[in-house]
Amino acid sequence: MIKDVFLGKKQDPATSSLIIVYVLAKALAISPLEIYKMPAKLVMDLLQVHNTAEQYQAEEMEKAQKKAQR
Repeated sequence: MIKDVFLGKKQDPATSSLIIVYVLAKALAISPLEIYKMPAKLVMDLLQVHNTAEQYQAEEMEKAQKKAQR
C-alpha cells in the first residue's frame, strides 16, 4: 500500500503524510518529530525544494554519464 501511494497509484492522506515526514526528515537529517512541529506550509515548501534539488542532481548525473560515454 505504501508503494502504491508513493507511486501515485492510490490516495491515502495518512500514508501520504507519513511519506512526506519520512522523506523530509531523511533529507534534512532531523527527527521526524521536528517535522511535526513545523507549520504545514514550511513542510510543503521544504519538500518542494528537496524535490527540485533531487531532480537537478539527477539531471546533472545523467549529463555526466552521457558525456563519459562519448
